[in-house]
Amino acid sequence: MGHREDLLEGAKRCLLRKGFARTTARDVVKESGTNLASIGYHYGSKDALLAQAYVALVEGMGDAFAGGGGAGPAGEPGSPERFRSVWANIIDTMREPGSLWRLSMEILVMGDQLPEVRDHLARAQREAGRGLVPLLMGGCEEDVSDETADTVGLFYVTLMTGLIAQWTFDPKSAPEADQLAEGLRRIIAAAKG
Repeated sequence: MGHREDLLEGAKRCLLRKGFARTTARDVVKESGTNLASIGYHYGSKDALLAQAYVALVEGMGDAFAGGGGAGPAGEPGSPERFRSVWANIIDTMREPGSLWRLSMEILVMGDQLPEVRDHLARAQREAGRGLVPLLMGGCEEDVSDETADTVGLFYVTLMTGLIAQWTFDPKSAPEADQLAEGLRRIIAAAKG
């Protein structure tokens, strides 16, 4: 690996261990075996590096969301069963101690203090939604239109952000996938009624 990749991998480890606010440029340099100048050269700033490292960590969760193992989530695309299966997998990633999602809450709270990071992550939200759409509805990510990413995709991102907040704040009372699926069924029934 070159310095760029070493910095990114070191930043990921620092984020998971120390969080965003407590990670310093020196921490990343020590963890990556690089030097301070390489952060500016490759990423522009420590915050930009940490933002990209965070996005890379989230992108790495895709297999877990699908249920790992390659079989994919249960149920037909777009079905309540698929909805329940995917959200069960996502919720399982929130149960882990030291979960990436605690880091997400830290970054959300700090957003107004870190405009460069906020702007980078705001752009990444659309792509997160674009990735969730085929997972839940079927199809391929590259076929998800901007309009679908900005409606259905952001609906899923909003649901996920709420789940992250609930699982971070009080895991004992946070919803499970069965509750979410039942809520969806009731909303669909009310809309048809």
